[in-house]
Amino acid sequence: MLRTAYTLSRPQKLYVVCAAIFITALVIAEATAGKFFVAFDLPFTVSIFGQTFEQVIMTAGVLAFPITFIITDLLNEYYGKPGIRFVTYVGMVMIVFEFGLLQLAMAVPTADISPVPAEAFDTVFGATGRVIVGSITAYLLGQLADITLFHWLRRLTRGRHLWLRATGSTFGSQFIDTLVVLTIAFAGQLSVQEILAVTLFNYAYKFVIAAGITPLIYAAHWLMDRYLGHETAEALIHRAEGAQEIPSTG
Repeated sequence: MLRTAYTLSRPQKLYVVCAAIFITALVIAEATAGKFFVAFDLPFTVSIFGQTFEQVIMTAGVLAFPITFIITDLLNEYYGKPGIRFVTYVGMVMIVFEFGLLQLAMAVPTADISPVPAEAFDTVFGATGRVIVGSITAYLLGQLADITLFHWLRRLTRGRHLWLRATGSTFGSQFIDTLVVLTIAFAGQLSVQEILAVTLFNYAYKFVIAAGITPLIYAAHWLMDRYLGHETAEALIHRAEGAQEIPSTG
């Protein structure tokens, strides 16, 4: 029986690896989103919506998100809407799963010899329901917008100019993602002006990163073509343009 066990094809293995990388980066981004950090000091004071800033402030969650941008574009390219939507929905469930496990970890009593006291642990991981709702809502809206824009640009350019659909879809979707999560999570704690300012700071960062990672997307595209073989890669991409299901043959 073991000798006839099912063997994964190369496209299936690649899909699993991409999904694992995406979900890991997503969960890390959500877990670290509660920390704001100073990206750099501005050489001059900037006034945004009546608020003055001398520093560029962003959430730590943006550090892991470039990885999700790359994987989203690659899954879009090779596995089409069904492939990336499935990973998007699994990612949403994993955020809820992560939240549940963290709640359990905070609920169990802390041992006297614990190197991390309960107060510190709860402060870091004690995300409120609003933060979780904001994260899930923003993530889902942003991902669905990214998928729609990617395939619209693909049709518009007739499958050419990978850089355009990769960066264009990210530019369009990430403003929605950033604004929604900050509004739901921090309304009442931060002023509207502060939320809009942090949104613009984070969006500007994502804008720059989306453009900067374009060579990485091309490099990953080349590596995936090499792993799959030219014929299989072309078949996947062709099917992805109008795919109805995730390819399972290689």
